[in-house]
Amino acid sequence: MAKPEKQVNGAPWHEVRKSSLHGNGVFALRDIPAGTKIIEYTGKRITPEQADAMFPVNPDDPFHTFFFSLSSGKIIDGGQRGNDARWINHSCDPNCETQEGRHGKRVYVFAKRDIKAGEELFYDYGLVIDDKLTAKLKKQYQCLCGAENCRGTMLALPEKKKTVKKATAKKKPADPA
Repeated sequence: MAKPEKQVNGAPWHEVRKSSLHGNGVFALRDIPAGTKIIEYTGKRITPEQADAMFPVNPDDPFHTFFFSLSSGKIIDGGQRGNDARWINHSCDPNCETQEGRHGKRVYVFAKRDIKAGEELFYDYGLVIDDKLTAKLKKQYQCLCGAENCRGTMLALPEKKKTVKKATAKKKPADPA
């Protein structure tokens, strides 16, 4: 089991309780300063093939998993031996962010800004799907955050390509010599 993250006077930074946004959520028990490492995302390490064989975990909610992909290619399955971090909900305007530890084996949740006691913790899932992004797929991974900048889906959307206008130089008439 993972060691507890930085605590104040031996008490944890957070607690899990019902979220008005979606199912369970993780809430700050006390003010959390920006930059604080709140919790590690733990669970069993599995391969992408093992994850694919398990999907969908819940046929009644097939688009909900506790999988967290690592740059090393492994996946953390928070549904197996996971901790409270698996209950942190998605937001398009999050107050937390995830960072991989060295060697792409661990993931930590950090406060992006000061978080007040009682606030729900959120990070942007930025889910990556191999399939073509269709309206149906975006709806299946619908975002419920309600943020002003909500993109409507928990999926990572491709960056819009910037159109670069080529400068055209007009040829000057040749100088008569």
